[in-house]
Amino acid sequence: MALKLAVLEALVVFGAVCAAATVGTPRALGLSNVGWHALVFALCSVTAFERCALYDVHQARSSRRSAPRLVLAMGAVLAVLALAHGLPDGCPVPPFALAVALPGAAVALLAVRSAYARLARRRLVERVVILGGGALAERLVEVIEAREDLPERVLGTVPETAPAGWQRRHLGVLRDLDRIVERVRPDRVVVALASRRGHMPFKTLLGLRLRGVAVEDGVDCYERLTGKVPIEALTPTNLIFGRHSGPRRIEHAITWSLGLMVALLGLVALAPLFALAALAIRLDSRGPVLFVQPRVGRGGRVFPLVKFRTMHPAANVHSEWARDNQRRLTRVGRWLRKFRLDELPQLLNIARGDMNWVGPRPHPASNLAMLVLVARNTPECGEPIPFYALRSLVRPGLTGWAQVRYRYANDLDEEIEKLRYDLHYIKHRSFWLDLRILVETVTVVLRGRESAPAAARERAALALPDAMGAPELA
Repeated sequence: MALKLAVLEALVVFGAVCAAATVGTPRALGLSNVGWHALVFALCSVTAFERCALYDVHQARSSRRSAPRLVLAMGAVLAVLALAHGLPDGCPVPPFALAVALPGAAVALLAVRSAYARLARRRLVERVVILGGGALAERLVEVIEAREDLPERVLGTVPETAPAGWQRRHLGVLRDLDRIVERVRPDRVVVALASRRGHMPFKTLLGLRLRGVAVEDGVDCYERLTGKVPIEALTPTNLIFGRHSGPRRIEHAITWSLGLMVALLGLVALAPLFALAALAIRLDSRGPVLFVQPRVGRGGRVFPLVKFRTMHPAANVHSEWARDNQRRLTRVGRWLRKFRLDELPQLLNIARGDMNWVGPRPHPASNLAMLVLVARNTPECGEPIPFYALRSLVRPGLTGWAQVRYRYANDLDEEIEKLRYDLHYIKHRSFWLDLRILVETVTVVLRGRESAPAAARERAALALPDAMGAPELA
């Protein structure tokens, strides 16, 4: 069905460009020339859609989730069109006509996507078998069963040995995997074994792959479903041999250069807003305009993070958690926080090289020792979670994956939950992921309240207690 969708979308773009060639053009156009350019644009569009994972079954089932990616891909196509008009031979389709036709094509593509999503939700349901009987396997079953939007259905689990306690849809033990597979005929097998040494059924799994059955690592499956890392099951092997190793050097250099230029331009363009905010803060309450706090950045280096002050100055040592400081918020401070305007002075930190636009939020230096201690000794985190130190491998960000997916932490448990999202970002960071986070951040800012769609949906579906708190402290 993904191939049919790609062909259909290519035809939509091809038809839009051909139609544009007949709109208000002052010169005769060769049909073969127009057709050639329309074909190139259609192929560029489908390629951009594929690069944005728009033909992944999990994205295609949700028109709401695929719409932002579709907009990004169309932006890439527009860049190709602009380049084509700059070539010596140019493009036979007038720019004005394309400006009229492409929005129409975008609307048509959204309609096609919506219809495909409805069809996919009815027909594309993968039958999943999970190998393992530990915490990761149990969590995967809970997540898949709680999410009605997922195109997957759990047939059952196959633990290493007969389970003594948890028996959710137990199909048998691992030594009987061949017979179990023949009986239930899964479309996907997820390997979530607590210990793989001496237990991995390599021959059976290889046979399944050759027969077209998807075989997926349990950690990768959990990340795909939730957008966060299962730190309880994470090992150095997952990080070293993972499919994603971060952006290449040239991509990193381009991203950093663009971020620096935008930050400098933003400081100039937003100067009047800075002045108005500073005046409002001074008139509303006593104290400095700016709040400066030592934060931990890349490589563990401490730098002064700058924000607009949103609270009355504290007379004594106070808690760092937001819910303990609600009474200290000023009237202007509440408004600044609602629309995230208190974060704007951090453009100075980006210009200085302390931060990026996107990355894990920098923790206060006063909390670092506590967080590292918790990471080493909290039982549910497991032994390997000195992975907390991985946060210091990248520059912290003005916004981040954890901010748009989970909101802000108010205690240590929530801080550890945010770490799961931060590690996912560090593993998968790229220009496209940064762009997606920025788009979602703008949505949150325009709505004037916090938004954590993935975390809220998972929490509600699993009937977990609401641990979401108020905005992060200054």
